[in-house]
Amino acid sequence: HVQAEFGDSLLVLDGGPCDVGIESTIIDCTRGMPVLLRPGAITRAQVAAACGQPVRSQQELDAQMPAAPRASGTLEAHYAPSARVRLMDAAALQTALDLLGADAAGMAIWSRAILRSRSSGIVRRRMPDDAAAAAQQLFAVLREFDAAGVSLIWVETPPDTPEWEGIRDRLQRAAAA
Repeated sequence: HVQAEFGDSLLVLDGGPCDVGIESTIIDCTRGMPVLLRPGAITRAQVAAACGQPVRSQQELDAQMPAAPRASGTLEAHYAPSARVRLMDAAALQTALDLLGADAAGMAIWSRAILRSRSSGIVRRRMPDDAAAAAQQLFAVLREFDAAGVSLIWVETPPDTPEWEGIRDRLQRAAAA
């Protein structure tokens, strides 16, 4: 995936699939307090424990302090597939599939919920219920959908809990492209 992202001018030593999938956590330490710019494998709670103080979010500080320096991976749209990504809750996904009926084709769905569709033209992958497993699969699934030639990827919005924070972040960035 790294080779595909950056091209042949980069020497890549392939060690196989990443253990976590969303390894990098980006923390801004230039403001006198830790500010989470992008969640990853190291959680907000782990950073707070290591620093001995709460970790603030970029959104909390935007109105109070100057914008954080741009860092790789903190752009609004980052690691986006070629296909358009849309995040929806399970009920909205099912409603949309019901409305499309048998005409739903050329699209992919990654969800935890079991969804019904009358179309056989949908590429489906089951999102794990476990956040760590979903994080490990995230980019491989998006690339698999792109390789299948779909033009639209619908993803069930992950739970709003700390263990899903990094996955939600990466999916929101993919959907922003």
